[in-house]
Amino acid sequence: MADTETAVFRASLEPKVYRELEIAGTSTLYALAKAIVTSFDFDFDHAFGFYSKLKGDIFKSPGRYELFVDIGEGDGVARGVQRARIATAFPTPRAKMRFLFDYGDGWEFVVELIKRQPKQAGVKLPRLLVSVGEAPEQYPAFDDPEDDEDVED
Repeated sequence: MADTETAVFRASLEPKVYRELEIAGTSTLYALAKAIVTSFDFDFDHAFGFYSKLKGDIFKSPGRYELFVDIGEGDGVARGVQRARIATAFPTPRAKMRFLFDYGDGWEFVVELIKRQPKQAGVKLPRLLVSVGEAPEQYPAFDDPEDDEDVED
């Protein structure tokens, strides 16, 4: 992907909860991850990875890109996200991957390259193009059932 192009992605948590964003065509998967996470108003504060398997065990994906590799904790199979370009992971429009953010809470997005287009002068990237549905809370309030019980002395 040339420096004169941008990529438009759709990141979906559910069919009716998604964001479409535009990012520089030469961006890394790390930059794409940050753009996705911030478009859902989440804090970009956890490890993540991109996986080519859309169903089943993502850790058996033939295409795997993980932040763990960049911080020296990779398993030797996955590639890092800080150098991997979006054009490598998403070679053609309609290419999809699963994006797992926060291995503990397990936020899973389906990310699809919608199209490539010429870069517009003066447009700051990445940018949010479309926001559909309300994003869930990243850290919902924890409801402790013990708080609801009457405690006897």
